[in-house]
Amino acid sequence: MFFEELGIYYEVYGEGNPLILLNGIMMNTVSWLEHIRFLSKYFKVIVYDMRDQGKSEKLNEEYNISIHSEDLKKLIDYLGFKKVNLLGLSYGGQVAEIFASKYPEYIDKLILSNTTYRVDNFLASIGEAWKVAAKSYNGEIFFDLALPFIYSKTFYNYNFEWLQNRRKIFKELLTKEWFDSFIRLASSNTTFDVSDDLEKIKCETLLIAADEDIITPISDMMYINNKIKNSELIIIKNAGHAAFLEKLNTYCNLIKGFLI
Repeated sequence: MFFEELGIYYEVYGEGNPLILLNGIMMNTVSWLEHIRFLSKYFKVIVYDMRDQGKSEKLNEEYNISIHSEDLKKLIDYLGFKKVNLLGLSYGGQVAEIFASKYPEYIDKLILSNTTYRVDNFLASIGEAWKVAAKSYNGEIFFDLALPFIYSKTFYNYNFEWLQNRRKIFKELLTKEWFDSFIRLASSNTTFDVSDDLEKIKCETLLIAADEDIITPISDMMYINNKIKNSELIIIKNAGHAAFLEKLNTYCNLIKGFLI
């Protein structure tokens, strides 16, 4: 379905309290397929592609990440929800932090997964490396240069064949339009810093970290935990930045347990 005003593609599954899932930077609605199957048994699950992702509108100029938080507000209003449960993963977690600090009245419970409170020099350098890889306009090169940051060493060592199949998919599916959109997304959060805004988040919050996540390490999420007073930090073992895939069942059960 499309929210025509913004050119945003979205999907709705199940019944119950609304749960909106916010994509990571390389994701789209399809990335949540297995999670939807699990979570839609308990909640009304809404997934959507932010601008420059998936089937949503592609932009022609650079923008700030905060544009997505304003889009989210308009989408919630359009769908007629008074309050929602919100899960933000990585880049989506940054959007969720902006949204939750600016529009707290819209949120029942908040989940922040494998995300950070600011883009420091290290994370900015990873982003620049990703953009260099994207400018190759080659799915296999992009996979080889960008994806080792995403998954844990444990997952790489035990699931290498699966990862190589993903590499083939990248070669087949990633287009010049996708790469150009990704570059704009990766350029949108270079000044991201909500250090002074986290204390505005008052709702019950679950933080999900992973012990092998080098992109948004446990220390970043501990900082968020200290700033959001009504928050709990859970650390998934033997997983990296893509813990939502590496430990899918554990991940979904954490969400279910927190929201029910």
